[in-house]
Amino acid sequence: MTWERTTLGRTGLDVGRAGLSAGYGRTLSASMVERSFEHGLNYLYWGSVRWGVFGRALRNLKPQRDRVVLVLQSYSRIAGLIDGSVERALRRIGYDYSDVLLLGMWNRTVPARILDAARRLRDRGLVRHIAVSSHNRPLIPRLAADPDIGILHVRYNAAHTGAETEVFPQFPPDGARPGVVVFTATSWAQLLSRRRVPAGERVPTAADCYRFVLTNSAVDVCMTGPKDDQQAAAALDALRLGPMSDDEMAWMRRVGKAVHG
Repeated sequence: MTWERTTLGRTGLDVGRAGLSAGYGRTLSASMVERSFEHGLNYLYWGSVRWGVFGRALRNLKPQRDRVVLVLQSYSRIAGLIDGSVERALRRIGYDYSDVLLLGMWNRTVPARILDAARRLRDRGLVRHIAVSSHNRPLIPRLAADPDIGILHVRYNAAHTGAETEVFPQFPPDGARPGVVVFTATSWAQLLSRRRVPAGERVPTAADCYRFVLTNSAVDVCMTGPKDDQQAAAALDALRLGPMSDDEMAWMRRVGKAVHG
């Protein structure tokens, strides 16, 4: 692992340490997605809300397909609907496969029918790796033990640090552990709110929140969900500024504690 790049756990995927999500970016331009990719953000998450602009950027990046890590998500609780969702997404952007199929927001054991559907897509060559996202911290280490689940999306930020004790130390050693992708780094923008930050403390920026997450060596990728080009630039700022110092980490923890409290 370096500050800019890492291998995504046992998947072996080469990824930049910040990822880019399409879900919030109605005004995010295709050119900004492409610029972010050129600066190393290659974990590109075209989730359940598949804005056309993000899809256009993915089509434009097709000549560099070997560097793109495409993530498609399904929240479906009906196994029979997952295939069609993946197939339609791939047709829209002209890709032959998705590097990752993310089974979204499972706070209980993923049913066998859902995992079987994901495995069938993998067997057909339409998906290469299976990921699961969850808010249920005690469940996540159990998911990590399933060899078919190569990546886990975990909530972690300065206001919600429970993963530091309940999740990250429970994983297998580095060579066997799943890839770790963090979401909600800004705690749904609560960490950016002046009214929530204690008097006398500096208000964090989105880049600060990303740097806090990425300074933890247990984290492979920090997802960003920009709604426009200006917010997307915060991820580039985080990569440019590098890891947080001990003093910066202590400040973020003070702010996070106040926000959580």
